[in-house]
Amino acid sequence: MDDSLILEVADFEHDVLTGIYSEETGRPQPLRFTIKVRMKPLRRYDPETSLDHSKNYMDLKFAASEALPEGVHFKLIEAVADHVCETLFVQDKRIEAVTVKIVKLAIAEADEKIGITLHRERRG
Repeated sequence: MDDSLILEVADFEHDVLTGIYSEETGRPQPLRFTIKVRMKPLRRYDPETSLDHSKNYMDLKFAASEALPEGVHFKLIEAVADHVCETLFVQDKRIEAVTVKIVKLAIAEADEKIGITLHRERRG
């Protein structure tokens, strides 16, 4: 098995226009994101290795917040996750795979975690 480097941002919350029911449309809903990207690592990281040999974690947060198109309503959170994946693939050719977990916070009644996980491998 080849080595891999997994970068992760866990439990990042951001409001997104999403939902299919009338009470969900027209206003943002709080979503909790966990985003993982897989990259090929260097053979070795020494203390002087620069950031351009990895990825800035803030790029993962950006993909789930500022990179989402303003004013666009996503009917499904699957579409939100897909947009996050595509943003990260376009942003950095070194990313081999992206996993996005989204939990819809507004519909939990007893602190259960209701949502989806989408995993995408880079195509072509």
